[in-house]
Amino acid sequence: MAQTMKTVASGQPQHPPQATRKLGHGLSPWLFLAPALIIFSIYVIYPIFQSIWLSFFDWDGLGEKTWVGLDNYYELFDSDLFYTALTNNFLWLICFMLAPPIGLFIALFLNQQVFGIRAVKSLFFFPFVISQVVVGLVFAWFYDPSFGLLNIAREAIGLRPISILADEDLVTYGIIAAGLWPQISYCMILYLTGLNNLDPEQIEAARLDGAKSWRMLWFIVLPQLKPATFIAIVVTVIGALRSFDLVATMTAGGPWGSSTVLAYQMYQESIFNYRMGYGAAVAVVLFLIMDIYIAYFLWRMLRSEK
Repeated sequence: MAQTMKTVASGQPQHPPQATRKLGHGLSPWLFLAPALIIFSIYVIYPIFQSIWLSFFDWDGLGEKTWVGLDNYYELFDSDLFYTALTNNFLWLICFMLAPPIGLFIALFLNQQVFGIRAVKSLFFFPFVISQVVVGLVFAWFYDPSFGLLNIAREAIGLRPISILADEDLVTYGIIAAGLWPQISYCMILYLTGLNNLDPEQIEAARLDGAKSWRMLWFIVLPQLKPATFIAIVVTVIGALRSFDLVATMTAGGPWGSSTVLAYQMYQESIFNYRMGYGAAVAVVLFLIMDIYIAYFLWRMLRSEK
């Protein structure tokens, strides 16, 4: 006690106890994360639970809400348009899985020290920086049966013009092709970043052991690109399941609803049909599909690492 009084009297700084220091070290990260967590909770977590709650009501967006329980879901699962949108979403998901491997091979091609490669890289970066609406308009013109480049090329080789966006069997694939263009560019950027961070010592050791071409890629390069692959697949899955911009721009769900997807159906029911509860039910189903797929992929990735 006397020693403490002497220290205070002399004006020397007192060091906090060990427990206080540990508490400070434990709270510091959370204090820095607090603003982001608050914003994330307000603008992401809360709207998710609000949408789930809203899906149990019949509401036009202005008047009183009427509790209907699971009626919105019963009506949804009895709707032919829902199954068309669900099928199209799975087509988007399957076809979009081409983006990571194509992006990887383009990144491998661009990851070279040759003259003019920067100019070539800028051409591949271009689709990533333009708006999805612009992409939709460009491809709509490209597919146009009157003056589109696709049909001009078909006529040049003696084939008849084809209207892809007016064909129920082809329209979804035409929109997916438009979506793949910027998605491949995004995956390419991720892989280029990963290739620039490869461990040169592992590469050199593999070369000394005689590893070349495919063996080098499979056993040395790809294992180091796992973080980039994880991000590429997750972002690609989310992009495929929430596809909306291109559908709205190119076909508005047509012809006769054959190209609609769940995100566009949600928009159409909520905004044009004034059925906020029904639109929220579509959103909940889409959210669950997305969560299940990503959770399964995370489980497989963690299991392979163990």
